[in-house]
Amino acid sequence: MKIFRICIAVAMLLMPWEQMNACTGITLTAKDSARIVARTIEWGGSELNSQYVIVPRGYTQRSYVPGYTLDGMKLVAKYGYVGLAVEQKEFVVEGLNEVGLSAGLFYFPGYGKYETYDESRKQQCVTDFQLVSWILGTCATVDEVKKNVPQALIVAIDPRASTVHWRFADASGNQIVLEIVDGKPYFYENKLGVLTNSPGFEWQMTNLNNYVNLLAGTAQPRQWGATTLASFGAGSAFLGLPGDVTPPSRFVRAAFYQTTAPLAAKAEDAVRQGFQILNNFDIPVGVEFADKKIPADIPSATQWTTATDMTNRIIYYRTMYNSAIRCIDLSQIDFASVSYFVAPLDKVKAQPFVPVEIPK
Repeated sequence: MKIFRICIAVAMLLMPWEQMNACTGITLTAKDSARIVARTIEWGGSELNSQYVIVPRGYTQRSYVPGYTLDGMKLVAKYGYVGLAVEQKEFVVEGLNEVGLSAGLFYFPGYGKYETYDESRKQQCVTDFQLVSWILGTCATVDEVKKNVPQALIVAIDPRASTVHWRFADASGNQIVLEIVDGKPYFYENKLGVLTNSPGFEWQMTNLNNYVNLLAGTAQPRQWGATTLASFGAGSAFLGLPGDVTPPSRFVRAAFYQTTAPLAAKAEDAVRQGFQILNNFDIPVGVEFADKKIPADIPSATQWTTATDMTNRIIYYRTMYNSAIRCIDLSQIDFASVSYFVAPLDKVKAQPFVPVEIPK
């Protein structure tokens, strides 16, 4: 049964990626110096069976290797962490550990290439969908991530599946992107704090230069000869901001919304701001499929959105089934004594609408 579930999960990863994948990440800082990373996760092909996982210090698990066996690296959690997993509890794709390190997986189809699996090195192997768990359990800072990653052999359970890339950020403000190309890990400092999908991070940053003309606000009237041109309304100064859902367009749009956002007073305000910005990246499930050939009956391709307060150690999330923002406060968890725990992000789906109280 375990192998069957894994095969189903991998089969989902092998579905047409050009139609399925879309993740958007941003970064915000509040006046009180709180640092927030926020992101969406999309999958239009089926429900991701998303869960949150509480992992205590000392918890040990094995990484999968090709062939769907648990013969890879032993993953021992030096630090406790909370992760959001897809398909099965081992596949943590976003999380925060007790010392404030955040890690997230973003799909990266058509780009990158992992090392070839070498069975003689299987004790060093970490599958791409368990790298977040390994890093959260063993690293406290971005510098430690850069030191540890080259020691592992990062592989895919199935070589036909899409590659991914990762975002790591710590409470000091350091943030990097990891991409594996031709079997070698490459780290990019991410001062902007934005990440989407393909192409690679360096290309996305270069592409931003095509939008140097965009400004916040409203364009001023201009004279074209004897004719005066004036804006129809607010927002005309950023006319030309790409609005489609391709990764390059979302990268530009996320960068613009993030950098023009006012500085929030405190952490909770920045968290709310993060969710508001990412509302612009919710993808209706129907737009990803031609001729309305929609494979799944789900409300949205954007299955959940998170905002992680690395300073105060809190993960906030909302889902396609429930727009209410919920949170997990890591400071309230004793990672030395808590048991390993898994629960669905939504205990109840299709939440009822709440009527407003009408005075009589």
